[in-house]
Amino acid sequence: MVRTGLSVLMHDRADELAGKRIGLVTNATGIDGEFRSNIRLLAEHPMCTLAALFAPEHGISAVHQDGCEVSTGKEPHTGTVVYSLFGAIRKPTIEMLQGIDLLIYDIQDIGARFYTFITTLAYLLEAAAEQDLPILVLDRPNPIGGLSVEGPLLEPELRSFIGAGRLPIRHGLTVGELAHFFRHGRQLDLDLTVISMQGWQREMWYDETELPWVMPSPNMPTLDTAIVYPGACLVEGTNVSEGRGTTRPFELIGAPWIDADNLADQLNHESVPGVHFRPAHFMPVFSKHRDTVCHGVQLHVLDRDLFAPVAAGVALLETIRRMYPNDFRWMEHHSRYSIDRLAGTTELRRQMEAGIPWRECVASWSADLADFAEARDEWLLYSQKDSR
Repeated sequence: MVRTGLSVLMHDRADELAGKRIGLVTNATGIDGEFRSNIRLLAEHPMCTLAALFAPEHGISAVHQDGCEVSTGKEPHTGTVVYSLFGAIRKPTIEMLQGIDLLIYDIQDIGARFYTFITTLAYLLEAAAEQDLPILVLDRPNPIGGLSVEGPLLEPELRSFIGAGRLPIRHGLTVGELAHFFRHGRQLDLDLTVISMQGWQREMWYDETELPWVMPSPNMPTLDTAIVYPGACLVEGTNVSEGRGTTRPFELIGAPWIDADNLADQLNHESVPGVHFRPAHFMPVFSKHRDTVCHGVQLHVLDRDLFAPVAAGVALLETIRRMYPNDFRWMEHHSRYSIDRLAGTTELRRQMEAGIPWRECVASWSADLADFAEARDEWLLYSQKDSR
């Protein structure tokens, strides 16, 4: 079994906690391989004091829906204050950090740039640098592996809470490696320590780690969801349902005006690697097209090593837009197209509007991805087939 940074800290490096008043940034995913919560482990540890908790999007229990602001409260078991970092305030303030000697970040990421936990990490690093606080990042696996990178790199003018740095959509980094990336990119003078995992290899999928899967958010129920998410989440930027409000979010894609069989036939004719598109019908109980029957496809990943989720997502969008030009539309958010914020570039939308085939869209990222893959070597903590 892979040992996470939490397990390594508690078993091998607990002396680093001695005499510290700790601010812990976490949620329900913060457990060890024996299902023990980091909150209880630190609250009951004789060497330190758990002074405050900080919660990312979805809250400390990971129960709130996407985009819902979460208020500050208390953790029921320990009575510790829980400061929300997904409300009016998204970076810890001086008042929140008062009396804290050490910050700890321990949250399971998904491996996609627009999953907001890593933006919370970037903001936390900034706050730690500003307040001269040391920070421990307890590393966890990238559940969709640490080898592949996909998608356009974030353009600086599109930086947002779903895009905190010049990363591709599928970045192939762990949170510990991302911490070094953000420190470097933001030029932070910072006392940062990453507690590395033991036994993790870059080619590992999450179910190969033998670690328990805990839902990091309500619409990320399984590893299957995480595998398709980096591409299927692009559908959020359109009036097509990405399956929110169903038991298969991001695997089910559709709208009331789509012919499911025709769409599935068209997509399977495209020979998108590693996936089969099955005609599907579903009725979301919330979100887009609530209580309305949608027709579309379910993504069945047949070979996850061959499957390229971002390419599949672009193929989905390009095909639906081409087949239903009078029904399909881009959604807007604060006077900007949501697809631009998700993709991290305006170019993808413009390419589709110009009728460029999806394979050419995907190929247009190759030079930037090659540069990123070379540059990221500086932040890698694990090599392929690392047996530590």
